[in-house]
Amino acid sequence: MGFLTFDNVSKGYGEGLHRTEVLKNINLSVEEGEFLVLLGFSGSGKTTLINLMAGLDTPSTGSVSFKGQPVTGPGPERGVIFQNYSLMPWLTVDQNVSLAVEAIFPSLSKAEQQQKVDHYVKMVGLSHAKTRRPAELSGGMRQRVNVARALAMNPEVLLLDEPLSALDALTRANLADEIEHIWEADKKTCVLITNDVDEAILLADRIIALNPDGTLGEEFKVTIPRPRDRGEMNHDETFHHLRAQVTNYLMDVGIEAKAEGSKQLPNVTAIHNQPVPAAVAKAQEGLIDQRFLTFEGLHKVYPTPKGPLTVVEDFNLKLNRGEFISLIGHSGCGKSTVLTMAAGLNDISKGAIKLDGFEVRGADPERAVVFQSPNLFPWLTAKENVAIGVDKVYPGASQPERQDVIEYYLERVGLADAMDKPASEMSNGMRQRVGIARAFALSPKLLLLDEPFGMLDSLTRWELQEVLMEVWERTKVTAICVTHDVDEAILLADRVVMMTNGPQATIGKITEVKLPRPRTRKALLEHPDYYAYRQEVLDFLEEYEHGAKPKKSEPKAIAAE
Repeated sequence: MGFLTFDNVSKGYGEGLHRTEVLKNINLSVEEGEFLVLLGFSGSGKTTLINLMAGLDTPSTGSVSFKGQPVTGPGPERGVIFQNYSLMPWLTVDQNVSLAVEAIFPSLSKAEQQQKVDHYVKMVGLSHAKTRRPAELSGGMRQRVNVARALAMNPEVLLLDEPLSALDALTRANLADEIEHIWEADKKTCVLITNDVDEAILLADRIIALNPDGTLGEEFKVTIPRPRDRGEMNHDETFHHLRAQVTNYLMDVGIEAKAEGSKQLPNVTAIHNQPVPAAVAKAQEGLIDQRFLTFEGLHKVYPTPKGPLTVVEDFNLKLNRGEFISLIGHSGCGKSTVLTMAAGLNDISKGAIKLDGFEVRGADPERAVVFQSPNLFPWLTAKENVAIGVDKVYPGASQPERQDVIEYYLERVGLADAMDKPASEMSNGMRQRVGIARAFALSPKLLLLDEPFGMLDSLTRWELQEVLMEVWERTKVTAICVTHDVDEAILLADRVVMMTNGPQATIGKITEVKLPRPRTRKALLEHPDYYAYRQEVLDFLEEYEHGAKPKKSEPKAIAAE
C-alpha cells in the first residue's frame, strides 16, 4: 500500500457540452521518503493533481488516500508550496514563519516556538533577513520564506507546485539545490511539479510525465547517485541519455506534427530591400556580406544622482550577413541594453552601430524586434496584427500579394487555424507566435529577439524555438537573440557571445557553435559535441556568478578578433 495513492481518479469541471476533463484514470502510488517529480505541459492538469493530493479539491470519480485513509480536506501532514507566495505583507520573515509554527505547535512555549522558527529560517538561508518584510525581499527570498513556512509545519509530505518557475535561472538553480539538501536532511516524502527537465532529473528518484490529455504518461527512474552536482551532471552519460529520453518523449506527445502550409511566398520586395542603384551597389560590394552589422566601441552611460553610470563599455562585435548570434549573461549585464541600441530604441552614448554600411539612428522596420511579451493590439486578429507592418514595408505590392505574405508567415509559425482569432483570446504562446510571424513578415535586414520565450513554460519554449529555427532557415535573416537559457543560446546560434557582469559590462568570451544545421533539439541532444559547448558557456557563467568583475585586458583581446 503506497503512502499517498490515487485509485482510478478522474477530475473534470463544468456540465454537459461545456464539461472539460482535466485528469483521466490516474493510478499512482507515492512511496514514503520518495522524491517524485511530475513533469508536463501547461494545461495537462499538474496543479489539479497537486490540489487533489493537498485535499484542496475532490476527485469527480475515484479516490485519493493518505496512509490508507481517504483525503477529505487539507491537513498539516501535507504541506503545500505554490508558485505564488502568499505571505502576509505586514509581517516580517520571522513572523510569517511563526504563524505556521503557532498554528501547528500551540502547546510549545514561546521560546521553543522561536527555536523552531530560527531553525527553519536558517535552513533556507534567511537568518540575515529575518526582520525584513516581503516588500524588502527579492522574488527568490520570498519563495524561500514560503519554503521555510511549509517546512515549519513539519509535514509528512511536501507538495511543491512549480515553486521555482517565477524565478530567474540562477536563483532557481540555487533554490532547487536547497530543496534537495532539505529533503536529504529530513527524508520527507516530496512531490514536485515542474516543466523543467533538468530540475526534474536533479531532484527526482522517479519522474512521471503527464500527457496533454490528462492521462499519466511514461515513467523514468533516475539512477544518478546523490548528492547530484549540477556541474558534474553535464559530464554524466546517464544524465545525457535520460535528458534526451525525457525530452524526446515530451516533444513526441506534446508537439503535434505541424501541418505543412500550402502557401507560397509571393515575389514581392520589402521597401528597404529594394535593389540599390548600381553605383551604390558597387561601393557597397565589400560590405554587404562581410561585417554586415558592426558594433564599434559601443558605450551606454546613464546619468545618476551620484554621477554617470556606465552600463555597457567598449562592446565590439562584427556579424556577417545571415549570421545568428546569441547574447548571454547574468541578469543586469546589459544584454537588453545592447539590443535596444541596435533597434534604435535607446540612444548610443559613445561608439557606433552600423548595419549594411549605414549608421543606426532611430527605430526602423528594417530592424524588427520581438520582445518577451509581444505587444499586439488585443482587439485585432492575428492577421490584422501582422498586416500593420506588412502594409508599411511593401508599398508596391497588391492587396492579394500582401495577404499572401501575412498568411505565409502565420502558417509557418503554426497558426493556420487561428489567423482570424483576436489576440485577446490567445494563450501567451500563440501571441508570441504572432509576434514572430510579424517580425519575419517585415522581411527585416536584422531580427532582434529579447528573451522572446522567457515568459513561456519550457515545453512551449522548445516548440517555438523549433518554429523560429524553421522560419529562420528559410529567410537566413541576420539575427541576435538575448537569452539567459544556455541550451537556447547553443541551439539557435552560430556564435554565443557571453557578457561580463554589469555595470561596465563588455564581451567576455565568444564561442563558435559548429553544430550542423538545420538543427533540432532532438538531434543536438544526441550530438557528441553538444555537451562540450554547454560546458564552455556554463563555466563562463559560473565564473561571473558571484558578481566577479572582468580582468580588464582579457575581454578586449577576445572582442577584437
